[in-house]
Amino acid sequence: MRPSGRNLSDMRPISIETGIMRHAEGSCLISCGDTRVLCSATIEEKAPPFLKGSGQGWVTAEYGMLPRATNSRNRREAAAGKQSGRTQEIQRLIGRALRAGVDRRALGERQIVIDCDVIQADGGTRCASITGGWVALRLAVNKLLKAGIITSDPIMDHVAAVSCGIYAGQPILDLDYAEDSEAGTDGNFIMTGSGRLIEVQMSAEGATFSRPEMNQLLDLAEAGIAELVRAQNEAIACAS
Repeated sequence: MRPSGRNLSDMRPISIETGIMRHAEGSCLISCGDTRVLCSATIEEKAPPFLKGSGQGWVTAEYGMLPRATNSRNRREAAAGKQSGRTQEIQRLIGRALRAGVDRRALGERQIVIDCDVIQADGGTRCASITGGWVALRLAVNKLLKAGIITSDPIMDHVAAVSCGIYAGQPILDLDYAEDSEAGTDGNFIMTGSGRLIEVQMSAEGATFSRPEMNQLLDLAEAGIAELVRAQNEAIACAS
């Protein structure tokens, strides 16, 4: 039995509310159970210096967690004077993931920055950031298309992410914090809407896992991604 009472293949309740931030070109608040992340997209009409003259654009991300997003207060990283290694790793992951679904030449020489701010954490914050970040990105690109600034849609496919793991010897989908902290195996699966893999992060935490178990987790991830893509589509439709 999972601590939450969910079935092994059950996702937490998902909601994506768009138009949260008035000034951002795209924004949403994504909730996956008790994990809540505010995602926004900012369009900058120039590409990074390393892409100057290439005709290609860029999508990048920044990630942060509010001090009371967790049970105890975390010190603001700005107060420490530097980002933690965890923060840097997560925001690079978000940027890599979202770029995988974008035709950067169709985007043109501009940059879209995705900001992901964790308001409340209960496991899966990087996955929620990727899933919600794609919605913010989609909304920002829609504005570029509507204004005629670009004529070809640079977004090639949905991008979403979900966690899976082995908890109490059972493969489970969408781990919350209670499960994540006790899981023998923990993994994050990032996929496109068409089911292609972008990145898989898998690690054994005190117990190894077999190839059949990994296949079981991948099957769970595919089902979870399909559910997240449906939520993304519903959010975009509501914003139109």
